[in-house]
Amino acid sequence: MYITEKYWGDYLGGTDDSLILLDYLGKKGKAELSLAEIFDDFGVARLEGNFQNPVESLSYTTPEGDELPIDCAVDFITDLAALLLECRVSGSLDPEALEVDTPLPAISITATPKELETVRQALEAFIAAPQESSLNELVPEADLLEMAAHCQKVQQELFY
Repeated sequence: MYITEKYWGDYLGGTDDSLILLDYLGKKGKAELSLAEIFDDFGVARLEGNFQNPVESLSYTTPEGDELPIDCAVDFITDLAALLLECRVSGSLDPEALEVDTPLPAISITATPKELETVRQALEAFIAAPQESSLNELVPEADLLEMAAHCQKVQQELFY
């Protein structure tokens, strides 16, 4: 899988938030899922475009009724960007390559230009000022800068 060779692991896809996102995708059980549905299910509209330090938190309610919070909206959007890149390059996500415990079908994430613009703007804000994100409290500055560099590469591949 393209992103596991280049990006997925340490800075992208390596958090509890990543596992929640992948669990969500698995529980959806769809071969194709729109970014709009993902945004709706996690409450992205509440952020009003602020993924750096949102006032509201993102969360997902499982079919069993459990609410799973996303601790860091920046992690959520950077993981989604990497997954979108994989779908663009390979056509879908390979669940085995992502090494998740939840059964995950091969899935393709689709997006409209408007939804992609939300992802692009969120990546740009993080790349420009990673120290201003909520991750600043959790991640050493050197790691933040390295993550921003990875995000910039994902952004360039995804949008240019």
